[in-house]
Amino acid sequence: MTTVYVLQHEYEWYGHDEVKLLGIYATEAEAEAAIGRLKDQPGFIDWPDGFSIDAYALGQDHWREGFVRVVHVLL
Repeated sequence: MTTVYVLQHEYEWYGHDEVKLLGIYATEAEAEAAIGRLKDQPGFIDWPDGFSIDAYALGQDHWREGFVRVVHVLL
């Protein structure tokens, strides 16, 4: 196996992105089947378009840049 399929669910809540890693699968079909099992569950049913499947090659860096941290200040 050289590729895995990552299933996530994302939605926006009060201006913040909420992301859940749901599973990592050997085939895209397995990830699609997981969506079928989850789509009617609480929370997921409210955001049916939030599912995404991404293919990742194993043994590779997939985030090569650094990152910045955003700090929210409440006044």
